[in-house]
Amino acid sequence: MEFKHLISSKNKSVNSFELNGHLDSYENFDLGNNLLPRKILVWLPKDYYSKRKSETRYNVLYMHDGQNLFDPNTSYAGKHWKVAETISKLLKQRKISDLIVVGIYNTQERLDEYDWSCKGQKYLTGIVNNLKPFIDSKYRTLIGRENTVMIGSSMGGLISFYAGWFFPEVFSKVGCMSSSFYYHNDQILEMVSNYNGEKKPVKFYIDHGEDGLIRSQKMFCLLSQKGYVIGTDIDYFYAPKAEHNEAEWASRLERPLLFFFGNSN
Repeated sequence: MEFKHLISSKNKSVNSFELNGHLDSYENFDLGNNLLPRKILVWLPKDYYSKRKSETRYNVLYMHDGQNLFDPNTSYAGKHWKVAETISKLLKQRKISDLIVVGIYNTQERLDEYDWSCKGQKYLTGIVNNLKPFIDSKYRTLIGRENTVMIGSSMGGLISFYAGWFFPEVFSKVGCMSSSFYYHNDQILEMVSNYNGEKKPVKFYIDHGEDGLIRSQKMFCLLSQKGYVIGTDIDYFYAPKAEHNEAEWASRLERPLLFFFGNSN
């Protein structure tokens, strides 16, 4: 596995962006399960290697569509999530606790991997059984479920929901932004509607713009009926007139970060 370590607090590209820290890149990472290999990015805050933080352990945020997170040059349509900029600002303001971000590149099999298909189940299992242990062995992470979070958008939001629903022992919080809850004839909505077991010990963040309004609202209502309480273990946000793209998700990223990692003081 090829390893590339970039150390830069202000790494500029043709389209200006800020890394505000360190970015490790792992080429052709193998999730196992006969899935396609993919690039993995690990973003660390700029003080991760400082002496005063040498004993600090970090929450871990796993995010899908890794090429769209940090750099507009690799992102779809030249717009990225501005993950490093947003987290760095909140850390500087002491609004959230320390965290690192693991960005998982998608592949040409994205649709199958981000659905509760055979490949989607293999994809999540690969993250749980192969990627997470690798990250926990390489970095100073807090390995428990309370410190392990996942966020995605569109189909990435859908697979994030499945991660929380089927792997609550691993992920305690999942963010579903503009999620494709309609996929496979509303399969996930029907699954949640028909569920009669104990409430999953997971915090859910659900949002949307004009995209997927009906399904996202329905998911929020279904979870509320299952006992989830707004502001406690579920957050819901509607962004009027918002389109379905990375720039919109970047503009809303603060909200799930504060919900999942916000400092109480």
